[in-house]
Amino acid sequence: MSRVAYVNGRYVRHAEAAVHIEDRGYQFSDGIYEVTAIWKGRPVDLEGHWIRLERSLSELEIPMPMSAKALTVVARETVRRNLVRNGILYTQITRGVAPRNHLFPANTPPALVMTARSGLGPSAAVIEKGVKVIGLPDIRWGRRDIKTVSLLPNAIAKQRAHEQGAAETFLYTPDGVVTECSSSNAWMVTKEGVLVTRPLGHDILGGITRQRLILIAKEAGVPVEERPFTLEEAKAARELFLTSTTNFCLSVVQIDETVIGNGHPGGLTRELRAQYMEFLDKLEGPVWYDH
Repeated sequence: MSRVAYVNGRYVRHAEAAVHIEDRGYQFSDGIYEVTAIWKGRPVDLEGHWIRLERSLSELEIPMPMSAKALTVVARETVRRNLVRNGILYTQITRGVAPRNHLFPANTPPALVMTARSGLGPSAAVIEKGVKVIGLPDIRWGRRDIKTVSLLPNAIAKQRAHEQGAAETFLYTPDGVVTECSSSNAWMVTKEGVLVTRPLGHDILGGITRQRLILIAKEAGVPVEERPFTLEEAKAARELFLTSTTNFCLSVVQIDETVIGNGHPGGLTRELRAQYMEFLDKLEGPVWYDH
């Protein structure tokens, strides 16, 4: 079956889906996006994604193309038409189409695109082994809390990691403080067993999986500190891991040439991942697709 995309009010074949060449997302990266996991036919933390989407739009002064309720209707239909049981829903909203001009155009309707595809999470082998990351200077703009489509620095960082046989990057400021990864939030476990991740602010994107894992950890009685930590602290940590919509909770066993712990996924990381998987399996609400 051919994939299907939603583009500005129409469901079209994915291979034929297109936007205008003067869409401001194409010319200025003037737009935002969300990636939502679909697990056993249900969306994961959908409300959190729509709240973040609306906040990102507000920060860029782009109006919502429709209500969150209407977005959900479109999202569900996009998932259904693409037969996605375990996979991702991609939503992108730009300021819309207008003659090229740096100034925001007046009375231009925002453009909305949604796609969905099967495939979610790393392989069992990657989960069992853990991943390597590299440290890189963070060269992104100063409003990383807005989930914009302006991802060139992130793509460069991911490419540099790939070239060095790594899966991700730990991005850091000039004083060596870790912000986050190219497409994930960064975490460490101290020698004392305290879970540490950078606090929310303009420096990082407030990950929905990050938010959920903090709740899971606190409910399990794991001490959590939202504070900055340095790359050197990370290299000396008992455990490291990263979180994202597509990776869930994934162990980091090496930074650059430094092996973390015994070089295998740590016990707390494994436990948190297991509890996150339990959360996924207990999701309630309508099933969008089940084959």
